[in-house]
Amino acid sequence: MNPDERSPARGARASRRQFLQGTAAGIGTLALANSPAWAASSTAHFVPRVKRVIHIHLAGAPSQLELYDYKPTLEKLHGQPCPTSFLKGKTFLAVSPESQPRVLGPQFRFAQHGQSGAWVSELLPHFSKIVDDVTFLKAVKTDEFNHGPAELMMLCGHARAGRPTLGAWAVHALGTENQNLPGYVVLTSGEPAGVLGKDAYAAGFLPSANQGVRLRPTGDAVLNLSDPAGFTLSDRHASVEAIAKLNAINHAAFGDPEIQARIAQYRLANRMQAAVPEAVDIKREPRHVHDLYGTTPDASFANNCLLARRLIERGVRYVQLNDIAGWDHHQKIRSGLKTLCPKIDQPMSALVFDLKQRGLLDDTLVIWAGEFGRTPVSEGGDFDLEAVGRDHHSYANTIWMAGRGLKSGFTYGETDELGFDPISGAVHVHDVHATVLHLLGFDHERLTYFFQGRDYRLTDVAGKVIEPILG
Repeated sequence: MNPDERSPARGARASRRQFLQGTAAGIGTLALANSPAWAASSTAHFVPRVKRVIHIHLAGAPSQLELYDYKPTLEKLHGQPCPTSFLKGKTFLAVSPESQPRVLGPQFRFAQHGQSGAWVSELLPHFSKIVDDVTFLKAVKTDEFNHGPAELMMLCGHARAGRPTLGAWAVHALGTENQNLPGYVVLTSGEPAGVLGKDAYAAGFLPSANQGVRLRPTGDAVLNLSDPAGFTLSDRHASVEAIAKLNAINHAAFGDPEIQARIAQYRLANRMQAAVPEAVDIKREPRHVHDLYGTTPDASFANNCLLARRLIERGVRYVQLNDIAGWDHHQKIRSGLKTLCPKIDQPMSALVFDLKQRGLLDDTLVIWAGEFGRTPVSEGGDFDLEAVGRDHHSYANTIWMAGRGLKSGFTYGETDELGFDPISGAVHVHDVHATVLHLLGFDHERLTYFFQGRDYRLTDVAGKVIEPILG
């Protein structure tokens, strides 16, 4: 991507976008950026393999060793003291030679499934039926071992707040296909904020129109979606246009692109008041669909999975499902996973199945990931299996993706026999991001934004497309 085209602050020669952004009569920035025809002809570097993303982010880091990465040797050595050589040179939150950790075998049974023979835990019986539609990455590394920085790394490609998320980059580049809905929608289950709060879906230094819009699980999906008593539709239109005229005058005087973003956001909010209630009303779905996803009367991850499908059907570019439900199992990993896995297994599997049967998996990418993995050893000396847990592990994790352009039923990467380190196919979070952008039609090294004197990109100064997983 030409950096001058991405950033109005740079270069004497105005790009088409800069010219239109500078027009005081003002078309809203979103109205232009959200045009699919314009996006396809002017921004994509090559023909995309997918055009939408559903990103399932499980905050707290579920254990790959209990779910996807089966280690028979770990099972055999269960309970033995961990040799200090395995810990040398590594940084953990709590594990150290002084903590006297023991090897902790998988706490649940595993079996192979599908034509691919993928190993899956007994905790995920529904997921075991869709493994042939999934691409596993079993040796994913990150630079961070604490939740906040590691979540930022997974979502934004950088460990410090203030950077745009992957979703913000995607919408900034491609816009949305539906002028009446946000391009980037966030759905949360569990705790509404988590460690990151709004940083989990921030636009960072990109125009604020690219930030995620969180839809609330109860009440109005967006605050103030309903008009106050006595306020008519024509009143609302007149108010929005009056504010737009005032903002246009302000923009003509100062040239601040955020003013245009504000105009566009007001207009989008006006259109959303008509479009959002229909889009989020999962009660419109037939009974067999609710049975498929396992939806609940109250807010839940299952409801969000069904809503994610409805949103991408209606042209939303990027849907992020943040499940903030307590996946950080330093203790009581057995009972914790027994409680949480049934809440995600059926709906996430139904989502992939439903997308596939509707033909939507042909142009939609599903990503499932926590921020890092869990250690192959117990966190401390107390080895009561009802109380024991695993520490944070930044050196190896398992994530999966599904969608067109990937080798389905395929596993890339392998960790050693205990799950401590990658022995083949090691990839970094930056590589995952580079691959996602590639599938969306972008060269991650060329998709840049000029800010504070230099060009920034999602993958910073790193990242390689994971070519072996591309179909």
